[in-house]
Amino acid sequence: MTWRPQYRSSKFRHVFGKPATKENCYDGVPITRSVHDNHLCAANPRFIAVITECAGGGAFLVLSISHTGKVDPHHPRVSGHRGNVLDVKWNPFNDFCIASCSEDATVKVWEIPKHGVLKNITVPWKELQGHSRRVGLIEWHPTANNVLFSTGYDYQVMVWNLDAPEQVIKNPVRSISVHPDMVLSMSFNMDGSRLATSCKDKKIRIFDPRTGALLQEANCKSHKASKVLYLGNLKMLLSTGNSRWNHRQIALWDQEDLSQPLLQEDLDGSSGVLFPFYDPDTHMLYVAGKGDGNIRYYEISSEKPYIHFLTEYRSHLPQKGMGIMPKRGLDVYSCEVFRFYRLVTIKSLIEPLSMIVPRRSESYQEDIYPMTAGCEPAMSAAEWMSGMDKGPVMMSLKPGSKLSDPLSDLTSGKALSSSLDSRRSQSRPGLLQLSFIQEQLDAKESKEPEPTNDLQAWQNGEAQDKSRSAVTNGRDVMLCSPPKTENELRQVFYKQQEEIRRLREMLSQREVRIKQLELEIKNVKNSQSSH
Repeated sequence: MTWRPQYRSSKFRHVFGKPATKENCYDGVPITRSVHDNHLCAANPRFIAVITECAGGGAFLVLSISHTGKVDPHHPRVSGHRGNVLDVKWNPFNDFCIASCSEDATVKVWEIPKHGVLKNITVPWKELQGHSRRVGLIEWHPTANNVLFSTGYDYQVMVWNLDAPEQVIKNPVRSISVHPDMVLSMSFNMDGSRLATSCKDKKIRIFDPRTGALLQEANCKSHKASKVLYLGNLKMLLSTGNSRWNHRQIALWDQEDLSQPLLQEDLDGSSGVLFPFYDPDTHMLYVAGKGDGNIRYYEISSEKPYIHFLTEYRSHLPQKGMGIMPKRGLDVYSCEVFRFYRLVTIKSLIEPLSMIVPRRSESYQEDIYPMTAGCEPAMSAAEWMSGMDKGPVMMSLKPGSKLSDPLSDLTSGKALSSSLDSRRSQSRPGLLQLSFIQEQLDAKESKEPEPTNDLQAWQNGEAQDKSRSAVTNGRDVMLCSPPKTENELRQVFYKQQEEIRRLREMLSQREVRIKQLELEIKNVKNSQSSH
């Protein structure tokens, strides 16, 4: 009999959840009272979107990721729907594009201004009309650009090509109509060649998303699935739901054989829906229940027993929904491997929660940040429609490596890379709008007759870039007239607050950088003296 160790060796065994301090939360957000079982929130490295309460239609808030603290109750919203908004999702390849679906049976795609929402947005970039009843769920294709999937209470799954020239698209590329009831969740595999769905009839189905052909169907009486999730490239599915005794349960499936689950595990007897989240880079699974205050996390392996429980994060504040940050928006210097945005309705609060791998060193830890899916599409919508399948375009999170972001030039100009250390700016999503603030300051300082020598030298090197880009909302900063209305005054106040917050963050980052350089110099001196 061979001896087996009692504990598994894992670098993620001691991962812990670190909630943000009160001043780094988003306070005073009127979170929707909808009972729809969706995440109700979406995040990317620049913005966070959350569905809110709104009279006379549906709306959602879009906040700058660094706009923490108290949120103004009159903050501008995206409010073009005639019914309540049920789901929002950011385009994975465009941080300024977001889709929303609503009870008014439409899906709308919005363009968010580069510097945030400064006034109410009511006109979408695209409007998708095809569903006959309210639309409850939307998903972007993981590798093809501008391909969107939607499903609603008419039991249809519709495929949309947003590259179509018309502003109102009434005919989807394909309509998949094999579900006998409402679809509760959709999940793609890594290259988007397979689509898994869970339905209100408690069955799991796998489709070819391009043709709509049904490939697999699970009908397990001992597990009633409500949410389903592809586990990266492990060729497995995970579902959350209820057992026949109505206990909350997770189940693991072989994607090639859905006749019986590989593993079933009861969790508790609560009633809230379980939302699964999977990180294919660390093979970690997070399970968060609606109405719970805790988040369980596991490590997934391809061999039995497949699921290894690590621990759980506990809070006395229950979550109604949550958004997650893409990997490219994490802070790699603090060893952050996942980030949630918990919606706490009893306090009208959005609480960021970072999952941290404890390490003594503050340098980049390459072993916990492998190559990950980036923000560049692998193919166009037309290529995907023609039958092509491609895996995601991978990128490195290592500071200093080039981010393959076609939109990065819009927000991080040459002035940002020259005035800040590029390694810090890429790991801190809050600095992505810093160039805009820097340009405003430069425009103000350019009015002074005699700048200092250092400033003069720095301005000479960047004069042409500044003269082309020192505009805000289509107006020259130098020619802006004083605010005349209360709304204009409020917008100016928001900009000043944002500017102060950015400059404080920039100052703190430079102080941290100075400390790092001092430590590096000290280490070099110590190594030389030892020799």
